[in-house]
Amino acid sequence: MNIGVVSDTHRYTPSIEKVIDKIQDVDLLIHLGDNIEDVDNISQFYNGRIINVKGNCDFKTDMPSEKIEIIDDKKFFITHGHRYDVKYDISRLKYRAFELNADIVLFGHTHISFVAFEDGIWFINPGSPSLARDGFNSIAIINIENGKISPGIINV
Repeated sequence: MNIGVVSDTHRYTPSIEKVIDKIQDVDLLIHLGDNIEDVDNISQFYNGRIINVKGNCDFKTDMPSEKIEIIDDKKFFITHGHRYDVKYDISRLKYRAFELNADIVLFGHTHISFVAFEDGIWFINPGSPSLARDGFNSIAIINIENGKISPGIINV
């Protein structure tokens, strides 16, 4: 299974169009918030399943700010990240991942791509395709095959 992960699109149409080009072959897309309205635009051009949560810039929505999903026998903890102070470090996020017994944690908010395998858990931040703070507009792609998780960051 191939999973696309995007966060912090912030209604920037040129970047959303680039994301759409990169995700056509994924089986599932996960949007981590800021701005979840962009999911409506993406869904016009992407026919697969989309999971999304709201971020700190998503107002007037009843969308949850985090979700737990079982995908291809792996437990995903999906959040925007702002409630876990991820701009400073991932210690609070890691603690929550342990509580949930998560295999994979997806978070955004920092606009900086990040992939790490710590204490048996994958932590993946796709960065931002619109307003990257590391100079690298990006999304993440996660491949799960025969139980093996292979995440990566790709430039958009």
